[in-house]
Amino acid sequence: MRRLNFHHLHYFWAVAKEGNLTRAAQSLHVAQSALSSQIRALEDQLGYALFIRSGRNLLLTEAGRLALDYAESIFALGNELQMTLQGAQQANQPLRIGAVATLSRNFQENLLRPFLGRRDVRITLESGSLGELLERLALHKLDIVLSNTPVSSDAQRSWRCRLLDRQSVCLVGPPRIDQPPFDLLRDLNQVRLIVPGRSSDIRSQFELFCDSQGLNPMICAEVDDMAMLRLLARDSGDVALLPAVVVQDELQAGVLQLYAQIPEIAEQFFAVTQQRHFNLGILDELLSAH
Repeated sequence: MRRLNFHHLHYFWAVAKEGNLTRAAQSLHVAQSALSSQIRALEDQLGYALFIRSGRNLLLTEAGRLALDYAESIFALGNELQMTLQGAQQANQPLRIGAVATLSRNFQENLLRPFLGRRDVRITLESGSLGELLERLALHKLDIVLSNTPVSSDAQRSWRCRLLDRQSVCLVGPPRIDQPPFDLLRDLNQVRLIVPGRSSDIRSQFELFCDSQGLNPMICAEVDDMAMLRLLARDSGDVALLPAVVVQDELQAGVLQLYAQIPEIAEQFFAVTQQRHFNLGILDELLSAH
């Protein structure tokens, strides 16, 4: 049996990801005719057609989908080998973290605080959507993804999802000077409220809570980004719904006051990793603290 040509396999992988021969040729900086011939050579070696044409696009056959799964595993292992061995040669260990864009910056800083200032660690922190970050994790371009939603394994990926923390959600606002303590059921309908966007699990839990208590709060702003929610909570004079960690500095300084916790609502923080063939000591250290 002839040994698999990984050059051909990489070209196949590029076409499969693009779904279009022209775009793949442009991204690879090769002639379209050369790319087509390399794909045909791979198909001849494997004994199966890998694509079927649909208009200007190429769709994977059943054999093509199987080949793509193997190709992604092969290239991910190659990236892992390169990154792991390169990291072992460096005096400061790389720790490459992806965090979903909606995750609290304060939570991230608290998590990384034991590693800040250490000369033996070099931290890279990326932000993006959960799907984008998981793709980079699958290719070993990230070591860990921090998320506020759990991630389940599927047929293509065996994720390891670990709960790092669970924090109650609260209502915060400007200090209530010379006013009685805030009563959640009595006062919630009387204040202007800033809440997370509808895609947030916190928002869904909050709406269920309000329905169960017969509450109809006046929502004046919906914000997906926690950093912006923090700024509005600090500067608007309105009441905000969020985990206390988001505004921990403002609460400590007295700029904001915690009005009420809502025990029925919590935000969870997860660490998503995948099985590695080489243990990453700095990653084990990060997770062992939680």
